[in-house]
Amino acid sequence: MKTIWHNGIIYTMERENETVEAVLTEAGTVLETGSYDALQQLADNEVDLRGAVMYPGFIDSHMHMIGHGDRLLQLDLSYATSAEDMLGRLRVAAQNHPEGEWFTGDGWNENNFADHRIVSKFELDAISTSPMYLKRTCRHASLANSKALELAGIAKDTPNPDNGTIVRDESGEATGLLLEGAADLVEAVIPVPDEASLTRALQASVEDLLSRGITGAVTDDLGYYGDYSNPLQAFRNVIGEDKLKFRAHLLRRSTVFQSLMENGATYDEPWIHGGEMKFFIDGALGGRTALLSKPYSDDPGNSGMAVLTDEEIDKNVKLARNYGEAVAVHTIGDKALEKLLDVLEVNPPAKGKKDRIIHVNVLSDELVDRMEKLPVILDIQPVFVPSDFPWAKERLGEERMDWAYAWKKLIDKGFVCGGGSDAPVEEVDPLLGIYAAATRRKPGESHEGYLPDEKLSRYESVALFTSGSAATMGKADSRGKIFKGFDADFTILDRDLMTVDSEAMLKAQTVMTVVAGDIIYKR
Repeated sequence: MKTIWHNGIIYTMERENETVEAVLTEAGTVLETGSYDALQQLADNEVDLRGAVMYPGFIDSHMHMIGHGDRLLQLDLSYATSAEDMLGRLRVAAQNHPEGEWFTGDGWNENNFADHRIVSKFELDAISTSPMYLKRTCRHASLANSKALELAGIAKDTPNPDNGTIVRDESGEATGLLLEGAADLVEAVIPVPDEASLTRALQASVEDLLSRGITGAVTDDLGYYGDYSNPLQAFRNVIGEDKLKFRAHLLRRSTVFQSLMENGATYDEPWIHGGEMKFFIDGALGGRTALLSKPYSDDPGNSGMAVLTDEEIDKNVKLARNYGEAVAVHTIGDKALEKLLDVLEVNPPAKGKKDRIIHVNVLSDELVDRMEKLPVILDIQPVFVPSDFPWAKERLGEERMDWAYAWKKLIDKGFVCGGGSDAPVEEVDPLLGIYAAATRRKPGESHEGYLPDEKLSRYESVALFTSGSAATMGKADSRGKIFKGFDADFTILDRDLMTVDSEAMLKAQTVMTVVAGDIIYKR
């Protein structure tokens, strides 16, 4: 059945400001774009947009879909405004928590607290005797109470793992704060979620994403929940032709990558696709664990930490190459990126493949010159700017600001860039990402933006979450634009992001979300 979509503003994203009067679709594909009069004669069915604004389907280029669902279903600490507020929220949640079961939470961020105070295990002990484990918003630091530390075997004489730090007080006792790989000691003893619980979390996640106009995502979930089989099956349970239509590009963590390849794990095109091998090299700026070439300006004795050795980075890349695959690598600090480029330069991907570099928050002229010579795509998170500033400037100092969060310069140099949220680290709302890319400030602020020369145009901002993200998935010729032969994936909003006042962008409502020509969500 041929369907015509009309009576609204339809942005093709083929080029800036290009709109068409109508779109004709059939069997999940765009057949033609053009005038209503010409296409209406060919249509069997009509969808009247009633003045709404149609864009190519929004795509999040980097998130954790199951993690986002977990956050929707469990205690969310991201809105805590002080250490006392956080403790109060925990006390309320603990009232109905079953005795002895693991008590988990997510999203705390001491940078949102006036005094930047991090709570201690003793304060958590006073709330619950159940083992308690609370992930920081960046996922590179966590808090545990005494019971959780005991179950993990963390005592006064427990050495730091090679890839992390057990933070201690003056007497040598663990405070409860665990950085990077030290948190793995606790996570190793938390019961692994079963297929049913992962499916519930993913169902909640996909439903939420569709309600926000998101039609697809590059997601990092395989490798966080023990063996890959349960999370992979959760994706099969939730997404598909006769389930929820959604485009999921699954990164494959280095810890499970070889098993996935050796076992011939299957996916479900065009809904679920196996992507690059994913691994981390460093941490995050917020917790001062991102690996820098020079020490932190506000912590002169600390340059961050590498969570892998140079040999492990080399081993991971070579393993991916043995299977003809690209890699997807978390690098926030400039030293972490340098380590990655050292390996990529002598181990290029197979023809037609591109390596995915995630975050690239801190760069330099030399590193950018090296990246330009390589087949790479970049996952950037515009929401990191309003989230991380102004404290990011304190971490890095004025001399490193020229190539910090430098989205405009990267796009102007021709890098393929996709826009992501890194949810649940940040809010998943694509409108926040588009707003942040265009304004580089927090909602409600009136200044010119943090590092305002790096602001993107409205077209460039929307393109990050449409054509840009599609290109990072190797789908530049089939998604991310409203064009003949492309997938009929559309995000339909009640206002024009290209022309409305900046603050009004954030008030946009999803009217419809369309995947493969089908209306999957309707307000």
